[in-house]
Amino acid sequence: MQSVELTAGTIEYREAGDPHGRPVVFTHGLLMNDHQWDLVLPLLPNTFRYLLPILPLGGHRIPMKRDADLTMPGMVGVLSDFLSALDLRDATVVLSDWGGPLFLPELQTGERVSRLVICPAEAFDNFPPGFPGKMAVVAATVPGGITFALRQFRSRILRRTPMVLGLMAKKPIPDDIITSWTDPGLASADVRRDVLAYARGTKFDKRALIADTEQLREFTGPTLVLWAPETNVMRREHGRRLADLAPNGKLVEVHDAYVLIMLDQPERTAELIAEFLQTT
Repeated sequence: MQSVELTAGTIEYREAGDPHGRPVVFTHGLLMNDHQWDLVLPLLPNTFRYLLPILPLGGHRIPMKRDADLTMPGMVGVLSDFLSALDLRDATVVLSDWGGPLFLPELQTGERVSRLVICPAEAFDNFPPGFPGKMAVVAATVPGGITFALRQFRSRILRRTPMVLGLMAKKPIPDDIITSWTDPGLASADVRRDVLAYARGTKFDKRALIADTEQLREFTGPTLVLWAPETNVMRREHGRRLADLAPNGKLVEVHDAYVLIMLDQPERTAELIAEFLQTT
């Protein structure tokens, strides 16, 4: 594990593949981290440089500075600063669940990011997303709610229910991945503080979020939208809408999967991402 110092604090990140290859940056969802991609990463071609930053969304081990802006704009700024600090160029950004990467200024300026892979994620007015998003809001507003939610993640029975992760993953999530997601937040009040700063501090203005998502039309790089039609947590129509919005967008549906397609269908997800990387 490596780390980089940013304005908001220390961000850890994992690297794999060819250190001299074209960079591919994988992001993750709320209360998750880089291990979200553990089943896909070994299946990808080793000719690319894979970077997996651990964003301060609850699965991070190092708390951010107390004065860090961890609202949605601030969190997007953390990712943007990460790209800049590592001086990444001609990068592919792969996003899942958390929709913040759609708002990266680099998509409009044409700097650093040249390709985009959108796995099922928040978009348009779907912030926070569906029923799981509503439950996350509840957890953030109730004292001790984040700890309670993380403990529910730990239970093999409870995490399969719609109130926990049952609408996010169609298949059981491996215990080691769950442990990696939940250990930091259960061990550190400061990590939980960072999550609350995001959940409580962000004003989810639906009209503004739609307008910000629609700026994707300014991104001219190849865009692959991988969408799961069997769940409406990330609305079914949003996959087509995002692909049509991006000037060079393409939609591919991943079946027998919910939001976390990289855990439900790792082989298919890896195949589609690899094909995209090697042909664009």
